[in-house]
Amino acid sequence: MINKNELRLLRGALEKLEAGFTDLPEFIPEFDETALADVLGEVAERMQDNYPYYHPLYAGQMLKPPHPVARIAYAMSLWVNPNNHALDGGRASSAMEKECIVDLGAMFGWESPLGHLTGGGTMANLEALWVAGRLHPGKRNIASTQAHYTHSRISEVLGIPFSPVAVSSNGRMDIDAIEALLQQGDVGTVVVTMGNTGLGAVDPLPDILALREKFDFRIHADAAYGGYFGLASNLNADTEQAYAALTHVDSIVIDPHKHGLQPYGCGCILFRDPSVGSLYKHDSPFTYFSSAELHLGEISLECSRPGASAVALWATQRLMPLEKGGEFANDLGCSLSAARNFHARLDAIEFFTPLMAPELDIVVYAVNAADTTTASASARRLFDSAADKGLHLALIELPVSLTGHWLTDIEVNSDSITCLRSVLMKPEHQDWTQRIVAILEECVA
Repeated sequence: MINKNELRLLRGALEKLEAGFTDLPEFIPEFDETALADVLGEVAERMQDNYPYYHPLYAGQMLKPPHPVARIAYAMSLWVNPNNHALDGGRASSAMEKECIVDLGAMFGWESPLGHLTGGGTMANLEALWVAGRLHPGKRNIASTQAHYTHSRISEVLGIPFSPVAVSSNGRMDIDAIEALLQQGDVGTVVVTMGNTGLGAVDPLPDILALREKFDFRIHADAAYGGYFGLASNLNADTEQAYAALTHVDSIVIDPHKHGLQPYGCGCILFRDPSVGSLYKHDSPFTYFSSAELHLGEISLECSRPGASAVALWATQRLMPLEKGGEFANDLGCSLSAARNFHARLDAIEFFTPLMAPELDIVVYAVNAADTTTASASARRLFDSAADKGLHLALIELPVSLTGHWLTDIEVNSDSITCLRSVLMKPEHQDWTQRIVAILEECVA
């Protein structure tokens, strides 16, 4: 679980950091070492009550361990504890954040986007929809029925009407349903999900861009989960086209704390047109005083934000640049390969029916049974049985209208069906799919 070399590297980084403050009078904070040791021991015991998110046998929710350089850089920066709201609170970390934004924007073909880090995808999406609402006041937001639930909730918070859009059997937003809503004339923003969190499906962005030629609306790309996959070299052809088209959307959300190897919480909002920054304009008589340069707090709805997140992300992108063919991109490709391999192995087992072929690294599969109620109960039992054997999966509740294309020989006696879902987001999963399938076969035997 823990490579002890990380502790050695952290110590070296702290000594290097400390060397930059030797001109100050000596001041070493004191603490009761015995009391701290007792409390930390208690904390460590409490933390044992967790699923092993770092291990390849955890193939449930979207939990990916931070890269060691992110962990070390984050921890090291806490001795300064910068606040990236204003330059006064984090000069170095604010500069690092701005450099991170440039690199993230370049990944989507944007040279000078407006953006900043956030506490996560929810806050980042809120900012995107807030800007959209101000540019298209009174108009609706629409998003896939498989989009993250935060879009409808955020729209409610912002007082913006919201409508869900049906999906096709592959989990992507149905283009005819989008056009039918657009013809009503009151849609201001279409939220395109680049990898929905339930099924891993990528919405048909090129087709939606074509609709923008006929109708006036903004396109916001929620790429919180799937944003980095445009770097992978083994995407399906239509998925690759969707990622290539991201350069033409108006705003993008991406979560470095998912596939970007960062600790929680680290989200990011990017706007293609920097002029939307004028919508954030506010006056503060006390916060900004040390520099005439742009303070990140001037283009953020959040105020205090951890500079440690920027430090960790900068260190990770420095070590593993966001470029096709690099180590970071190749690891994403490993996750894609793992998902496809897992899907193929499940398809060869009589006990399971995998649903749509994975576009990214999520695989959804049903337990075969005579009817949907029995299949759901079997999936829940298998979920528990696998956990007893050290394999941790996830469950997903899907409408039978979506699964009917794949589950053709099952009696429908319920409105929904519970399926199993695995997120193979660790590159190591490529070497563990056979063992995961073996455990599943043990469970159903």
